[in-house]
Amino acid sequence: MPGETVAVDELRRDAIGLCEVLFQSVTAMAPAAAVAASIPSGAALAGGSLPLSVLVALVACLFTASCVAELARELPTAGSVATYAAQGLHPAIGFLVGWGYVFVEALVPPLLLLQLGFTTAGTLHEEWASYPADLWWPWSLAGGAVIAVSGYLGVRASARFGTVLGVFEVLVLLVFAVWLIIRAGGHNTVTVFGTSHTPADHPGAGGVFAGSVYTVLAFAGFEAAAPLAEETRDPRRTMHRAVLGAALAIGLFYVVTTYAMTVYLGPNRFAAFGASGAASWEGVARASFGLFWLLVFLAVVNSTIANANACANVSTRTAFALARIRVLPRVLATLHPRHRSPVAGIAAQTAVAVGAVLGLGFAYDPVTAFLLLATVIVTVVIGVYIVVNAACAGYFLRRGRPMLRPVRHLLFPLLGTAAFVPALLTAAGLPVFSFVTRLTAPVSYAGAVVGVWLAAGIVVLLVLIRRHPGRVAETARVHLDDPAPTGLRQNGAVQR
Repeated sequence: MPGETVAVDELRRDAIGLCEVLFQSVTAMAPAAAVAASIPSGAALAGGSLPLSVLVALVACLFTASCVAELARELPTAGSVATYAAQGLHPAIGFLVGWGYVFVEALVPPLLLLQLGFTTAGTLHEEWASYPADLWWPWSLAGGAVIAVSGYLGVRASARFGTVLGVFEVLVLLVFAVWLIIRAGGHNTVTVFGTSHTPADHPGAGGVFAGSVYTVLAFAGFEAAAPLAEETRDPRRTMHRAVLGAALAIGLFYVVTTYAMTVYLGPNRFAAFGASGAASWEGVARASFGLFWLLVFLAVVNSTIANANACANVSTRTAFALARIRVLPRVLATLHPRHRSPVAGIAAQTAVAVGAVLGLGFAYDPVTAFLLLATVIVTVVIGVYIVVNAACAGYFLRRGRPMLRPVRHLLFPLLGTAAFVPALLTAAGLPVFSFVTRLTAPVSYAGAVVGVWLAAGIVVLLVLIRRHPGRVAETARVHLDDPAPTGLRQNGAVQR
């Protein structure tokens, strides 16, 4: 706007409100894709008691969501989880969290673009046999182009785009769920919220908790609103409401949709439910509801684009925050003069997405590449959640009794960590529990990938501590009120 001045290192202030920020987290959780693919993974373990597993996972995730929301209110900054860890534990830990978070969030868009490609190609081949089932990559590249353009146009365009996509996918699945509940008629039952429908090889509470481990993974992304704090109106209040609101709302959405499909198919037959085939969301829609399957398919495709868009926002904002203090290459802090979008970060994100999609997709196949990336992502994200839980306790303990709330700031972090440890072991393929199976190659390479990236981060950290110790300390700086750290401003302010 004419006459408006902004610092060179400043993102666009007051660009978005609660609705857009809420759907940033909602779309990052990919509700339609999670309902169609992630949550059904727990059916083999929990059987017809899967709705109870989802409810258990919801409660568990709300503990960590509460910790993130408390820290987001106190520390509204684009650095988000990196700043939380730096403030609550130590700047060196904050750097490593930021290092891992940028890495993993940069891998989410190629993960979803792979899903977009093989889902679209497979469906087209099923409808028209002449369409090659292996011609998946043009759809992945088209999705990548849409996300890149959305990010380039700035957070307002990107967040509103995500809001529209998020509303569509949630409404389609909710309408379908209500329809299933009505069609179930007298078969509706609250016994699915008990342990009586677990399969014989995973009986009782053990099956329920085993199923909830896989369900927990569907909640990943509820914290995605936090990196938009510097571009949000009234960020302290808005961030807190958005993070908690997204986790609670989508958690209840998962409960309703899982309940609907369970009672429709029958809880005692639900252990065979999965992500594809006749016993799947698309399969049930095809067999029983005519062309409604097309809306379900579009909702899942929509969910992949919305999730990739949201996570591209997260990775580029977190990279911007770390580049601004020069712990990542300074070029990643470059902003578009008009849109105030981190254009260099968006270009890097697009290059990573295209490279990972084509490189891994052709080296293996798109489904195997998807599973490899998913395993890497889940391992790092859950590790970040555990550190943030600890940071919540550390932050409020440091500030003393006036701010400390024992339940919210001590008990919830402990319970949140306890809930995520089994999920972390499952994602890493460490067979500590009976329901954890060893990973096979190339998915088993995920642990090595995470280890190499962490080792690289430690090396970079040691170099920074030795040569530029002040930069590591900057990870604890909240930049909302001072967007450009002392000594890093270039030309003060510029006209926009």
